[in-house]
Amino acid sequence: MKAKEVPQDDADMMRGIFREPVYSVDEKGKYTTVRSVGWDPKNAVMQQAWDNINEKIEAVRQKVLAGKLSPIAFYMEKQIMDTGLLAKYMGLWRWKVKRHLKPKYFNQLSDDILQRYAEIFDLTAEELKNIDKIKSEE
Repeated sequence: MKAKEVPQDDADMMRGIFREPVYSVDEKGKYTTVRSVGWDPKNAVMQQAWDNINEKIEAVRQKVLAGKLSPIAFYMEKQIMDTGLLAKYMGLWRWKVKRHLKPKYFNQLSDDILQRYAEIFDLTAEELKNIDKIKSEE
């Protein structure tokens, strides 16, 4: 593909701030990179992926509001983390993090552990515990 033919179909997903390097051929026939904001097929796939992620976040949010999961589950899903990654950040065993996803054990957490979770999610401990904050995420 020639440099002038590189697609620039901005889907406004990244609001024009993300430009991906694409290999192309310049006027002299040499390979070069050109920055592209995307092209329609790729943007459609990316939009589907983000829609899927947002559906998962909403499903977890509903479980937190129903009292089936702790707020940690919501913020973990929102940050696109799994229990293994969160456990590494926390310096805990994975099984302990899984246990903290249950409201019964979440409500027994020490202030120190709550603060550590809150820092990872860029929240205060009070915000982490506040279910009303999760309700207003709508």
